[in-house]
Amino acid sequence: MRIAMVVWEYPPHVVGGLGTYSGAMAPALRAAGHDVQVFAALRDGDAPESEPDTHWARQLDLSPTYLGVYNQEASSWGAFFGELYSTNILWADAVRAEHDRDPFDVIAVHDWLGAPAGLTLARHVDAPIVLHVHSAEWGRQPGGPSPIVSQWETAAGRAAAATITVSQAMVRDLIAHGWDAERVHGVWNGVDTDKFSPDAPGGPELKERYGLPVDAPVVFFIGRLTGVKGARPLVEGWPRVTAANPDARLVALGTGDQDEEIRSLVAGLGIEDWVTLRTEWVSETERIAHFAAADLVVLPSTYEPFGIVCLEAMACGKPVVVGARGVVGFREQVLNYGPNQCGIHVNGADAADIAWGINEALSDQERMRRWGENGRRRAVETFTWGRCAARTVEVYGRVARPTG
Repeated sequence: MRIAMVVWEYPPHVVGGLGTYSGAMAPALRAAGHDVQVFAALRDGDAPESEPDTHWARQLDLSPTYLGVYNQEASSWGAFFGELYSTNILWADAVRAEHDRDPFDVIAVHDWLGAPAGLTLARHVDAPIVLHVHSAEWGRQPGGPSPIVSQWETAAGRAAAATITVSQAMVRDLIAHGWDAERVHGVWNGVDTDKFSPDAPGGPELKERYGLPVDAPVVFFIGRLTGVKGARPLVEGWPRVTAANPDARLVALGTGDQDEEIRSLVAGLGIEDWVTLRTEWVSETERIAHFAAADLVVLPSTYEPFGIVCLEAMACGKPVVVGARGVVGFREQVLNYGPNQCGIHVNGADAADIAWGINEALSDQERMRRWGENGRRRAVETFTWGRCAARTVEVYGRVARPTG
């Protein structure tokens, strides 16, 4: 099958789960024998290493042209709107040119960031569009969704021959928001279990760097510091953790608009000695070292359509406490009972429930070890990128352009 992958994040430009996904899925599809042409965004003028099957669109700053053309919301985005919009136009032109040279069977467009290209191509190219929805604007921005982004998402969903999303929780959410149930398909993401493994290095060195006691149980949170990730209720509940586990330490890694708010909360609660808050971007190597240093990983999200980070923790052999209320794919990854249990489900909006889950996990070190082993096994057996690619191709095959 010949596939065009249109995606805003692609290595080396990885910001979140979308970049992780595209960087793993393109080679997984190619390994299965498919011709994958990636159409990605070139940022900051940096030319990545040449790949024969990757087409880089160089962003343009269109902000000088906004006056009298774009509405107030688009203008408020600054140069980013122009860069995104120009990239989508360039993608659409490049995909059409490549399709004219050698037709695509499917054009896979990822998230709202590629929606303008998808909508354009739907009118100009005789190949089906498959929209990949990794999250939706109403969940990412519950307090004030962008009308532009919401409209692009909805229009792209209608124009697509099929939509692939990342969990059954997200399938239900899309259908609840009016998407066609017959055209929405759930396909779980995967994880690199060689890179993320119980043998990952750097844990002891990282604990020493943070000044953590050698024998202190380390609870690790990683995620954007925004409302849906649950960092605030986690910190609010931490005094309950120290009351039951005075040696436990929390290491929180992430950036976001709650940075100062959470710092103030830590100070106000008087828990500075128990909480290490690091608000900067780190390399993948250092991120893996944080998993290696952790005894327990806590991810109390209330909106997390999939959450590859949870699989990364499980692949590293770490027990997990995860949010399971709301549109959250964690509850499909983490078994919370039975002989194969690998963690605990909590209400990510409830500080007391998060603290209970942490304390329950820390109460039995041997049981945590078993949960970590179970999680590692589940990641290896169930959540591979090869499985994800095979299931994705099944969906593509249902709508692919007829050949012959």
